[in-house]
This record gives sequence, structure tokens and C-alpha cells, in this order.
Amino acid sequence: MTRGIGGSNASAQLADLAPWTDRAPAITVEERLARIEKARRLMGENGVDALLVGAGASLRYFAGVPWGASERLVAMLLPRSGKPILVCPRFELGTLEADLAIEADLRLWEEDESPSELVADALRELGVVRLAVDPAMAFLFVDRIRKVAPSADIVDASAIVDGCRMQKSEAELALMRQAKAMTLEVQRRAALILQPGITATEVRRFIDEAHRALGSSGSSFCIVQFGRSTAFPHGLPGESILGEGDVVLIDTGCTIEGYHSDITRTYVFGAANDEQRRIWSLEQEAQQAAFDAVRPGVPCEAVDAAARKVLERGGLGPDYRLPGLPHRTGHGIGLSIHEPAYLVRGDKTPLAPGMCFSNEPMIVVPDRFGIRLEDHFYVTEEGAAWFTNPSPSIDAPFG
Repeated sequence: MTRGIGGSNASAQLADLAPWTDRAPAITVEERLARIEKARRLMGENGVDALLVGAGASLRYFAGVPWGASERLVAMLLPRSGKPILVCPRFELGTLEADLAIEADLRLWEEDESPSELVADALRELGVVRLAVDPAMAFLFVDRIRKVAPSADIVDASAIVDGCRMQKSEAELALMRQAKAMTLEVQRRAALILQPGITATEVRRFIDEAHRALGSSGSSFCIVQFGRSTAFPHGLPGESILGEGDVVLIDTGCTIEGYHSDITRTYVFGAANDEQRRIWSLEQEAQQAAFDAVRPGVPCEAVDAAARKVLERGGLGPDYRLPGLPHRTGHGIGLSIHEPAYLVRGDKTPLAPGMCFSNEPMIVVPDRFGIRLEDHFYVTEEGAAWFTNPSPSIDAPFG
């Protein structure tokens, strides 16, 4: 039997969990103001007069407002100088004031009024000629603003938003380190509750409860796959039931102050056969090769290429052919679980200190099983550093 797999149950493991004690500090007001100043510098470099950021991860990044986007426009208009302007439904004022972490000029609208007109009025007041819009903002809102502010030249704000968010501060790294450490502990305990006949639903329920017991708001997502289902990167519909000799793939995460974890562990329930061992070892080698390829200035695509070289040498692929790696090696992560840049051919973004990525060069053996080991790293001046230690072996996936 694989070491650290089975032998316990959900009740016993949950009873042994307590809120995380080594908690990372929240992002300070001073850091948010520094982010705004960096955005203004990038606005100047890109010839932009103002930046419009909608509800979502970027609004949380700059203003501390943790709201998701909806059909109602909530946005921050950031001019090159002066106070930011927050556009928000009037009935949300109390909640906005409780969440808002910076000083801002509040422009409120009633349900029968047009928030796009408020944005247009502000653009005219500020004399904005070129407006950069958050790439995540819904086209519906952008189109409405364009119609009521036809003189504004609306451009993509990716260079500004990504230019701020891609490189994480020490405070951001600390929040991500906590989230990932919590999820790895949940992964370890989830392995202990496995037994023949357990369903994927039962395991997902335990993982959510364990994340909550450690002090998060629960799982931000959770994929639990057994056997043949693991050959499909995001699983198959319907219930999975664990049997002896099944490959187990669990991919899950949580958030701390909005910052994501996203960790995958794959192992065998029972004794691994020769093919499972070979593929698992190739996956481990490819993950390490991707990590070793990281240096400041190296293009993102080179990290993907390093992982694929290992797999091709092992007789897999090439490119996206199966058996082999059907997707990119990794994605950026922070306040969004998937964010620029990406470890994939064609992304020539140069690596820089503070950038954070998943490292998950999954191997799929079609219609049989898949192996994905996913840990995350951040770029340093010398290379890369792990947030969490990779899985050491198929026989002892948690050490």
C-alpha cells in the first residue's frame, strides 16, 4: 500500500484540524497606494490619460474591494493625477465603504440611472482623451461607455494591469505561501481518508470542510478523479468510486485575502504497476526540468520547452500529441487562479523576480490514466523557489 494513503476517516481528520496559526498579514493601504502610483507610471509610458478597472481581481488589487463582476457596473476610474473615482450602485454604499481600502471620490447611481453616463461625465471633467480599460471588463460595459463617450479613444489596459499584477510583492508572496501550505495539508489528510468504495463526492466534501477548518472560506475549486477519469485533465461527468489499483488525482485550492492556491497530487490507491511508475517518474522529471529552466530574462515559453524535452526523450508527444502533455506547462497565479503570463510556446514574456506560476506538465495516457503533479514557484534573482515541496515519490507522495 502506498505510504500515507488510507487508514483514517473524515471525522478523525477534521477533529484534528485547527485554524492556521502562522497567518500572513493583510495587504496594507501603503502597498495599495504604491500599486496605484506604479499604474500611473505605466499609464504615462503607454500614453494613457486614465485607467478604468471593473469589479473583480484588479479592483481588489488596487482598491481592496473584493466584489465579483455582475450586470451592475462597479468600477474605478484612475486618472494620471488626483483622487480615484469609484462608480457604484447607491444601494451598495454601506458595503463599499466597509470594503474600500483607499480614499476615492464616490459616484453613485440609482437603479434607473446609467452608470455609463457617470463614467462619461468623469472622462469629460478630467479631459481624458485616451482611456485604458481593464481587459477583464465585460464587452457590454465597454460598449455602453464607448457610445456615451464617443470622443474617448478606448484601448486595452493589459500592459498597465498586468504590468502591476504579474510581479508579486513580499506581502503577496506570504499570502500565497499560506494558502498553498494550507492546501497541501488538506491534500495530505484527504489521502488518509481514502478507502475502497469511497466516492469522489465524499472526498470533495471533506476537502471543502478541511479548508474551512484551517481558516479559509472553503475550497475555491476541487477536482477529485479516480481511475480512467484521471486520463481527462478536468475529469468526466458522473460519480467516481475508488477501487484497488486506481490512480487518484486530486486538484484543489483555497484563497487567503483573495490570493489562490492550486495544488495537484497524483498517486495510486494500492500497489502501482510498472507503467504507472514509469509515467509518474517522467512527470516528476519534467516538473523538475521546468523549475530548473527558470531564470530572470528567460522567456516563459522556454520553461514549457524544458518540460516537453523530458517527455519527448521518454517517448511521449511530441507537442500536444498523446500519450503526452495535452496543455501548457503552467499559468500565472495570484488574485486570479489563472492570470498572465503563461508557460506555453508562444508566450515570450521574460521571467522577472516576483512572478508566480503553476508547474504542472501533466501526462495523459489516453483512456487509461493521467498523472499531474502541480506545485507552484516564484521567480527570484537567481532562478526559482518553490512555495511547496514537490511530491517525493509515487510510493510516498507526501513524504
